[in-house]
Amino acid sequence: MYSKKSNLSVLLLLSILILSSCSGVKKVAYFQKYSSTADSLKEQTAPPELYAARIKPKDMLSITVVTSEPEASKNYNLMAPQLFDPTSIGTSMLYSTPTLQTYLVDNDGMIDFPVFGELKVAGMTRKELEKMLHEKLNSAFNKEQPIITIRIVNYSVNILGEVLRPGKYNTVNDRMTIFEGLAMASDLTIYGRRDNVKVLRENADGTKNYITVNLNDKNVINSPAYYLEQNDVVYVEPNSAKSRSSGIGAEETLSVSALSVLISLTSIIVTVLHK
Repeated sequence: MYSKKSNLSVLLLLSILILSSCSGVKKVAYFQKYSSTADSLKEQTAPPELYAARIKPKDMLSITVVTSEPEASKNYNLMAPQLFDPTSIGTSMLYSTPTLQTYLVDNDGMIDFPVFGELKVAGMTRKELEKMLHEKLNSAFNKEQPIITIRIVNYSVNILGEVLRPGKYNTVNDRMTIFEGLAMASDLTIYGRRDNVKVLRENADGTKNYITVNLNDKNVINSPAYYLEQNDVVYVEPNSAKSRSSGIGAEETLSVSALSVLISLTSIIVTVLHK
């Protein structure tokens, strides 16, 4: 009789473990219900548009103007002043290598560009700003059109909460998806809520808003926070299990451990007595 009850207990325990594991998968797996290539083709009703970041106040821009006419192009590059050794005056001047400086976009969305003065750049993509500068520089060069290269050098996001490596992460290509950001942070811990990730975003006009992202949902690719913008803050909140455990102190942990030992000993004694 005892053997049958033991077998029944084992089966019940295994059933509970299987059910709990299935429930865990539902809470942990990304892109759920995204089952086949056919689903992907069905949902794409129009050609996808590649993401392009828009310039915001407090962005740091690197802008270089290059042509085969160095004397003409140098007027449009923001270079650091050359330094020299004052003790060498009268003999040979020792100049440092000139370095290209960055442009800080001010609160009004402006930069102070050489020759042209203040330019409104906030809200533009890099390509749009390059086009505007090309139009302004057309008359300044005789032989060829300049090559204009623009980069946002401080494009970064902050990732906090239940991830393995919280911190500030940079990108060099002006684009970062929420999954790329989380990958940089070594993914969520098992205690992170994947269905309620918060993204705090400051807009170009100074307003701030929260965007909730459900990483379990296949439609996360349509979220306005799928592509992270400059200075976004991503917060992964702990699940209920982690929240409950955070309230347990050292004494409670010791009590639970002692209770577990007593239960194990009781189980062993009962097993021996029924043999």
